[in-house]
Amino acid sequence: MSEYKDWQDGELKVVVNHEEQYSIWPADREAPEGWREVGVRGDKATCLEYIEKHWTDMRPLSLRKQMDGG
Repeated sequence: MSEYKDWQDGELKVVVNHEEQYSIWPADREAPEGWREVGVRGDKATCLEYIEKHWTDMRPLSLRKQMDGG
């Protein structure tokens, strides 16, 4: 558990997957498979602020498309 706390105190980056779901990830690690960087790095608060502004619909992209008839 201490490793989890340690990486949250360092530089982080914002990542997003194909369903347009966002997460934070340690900046010094490669993004996990299926995720890509969005270009935002900083402390936890900075990354979460970006996510809050850009992840406006929590539904996965495939569900949004299905519900919108697309």
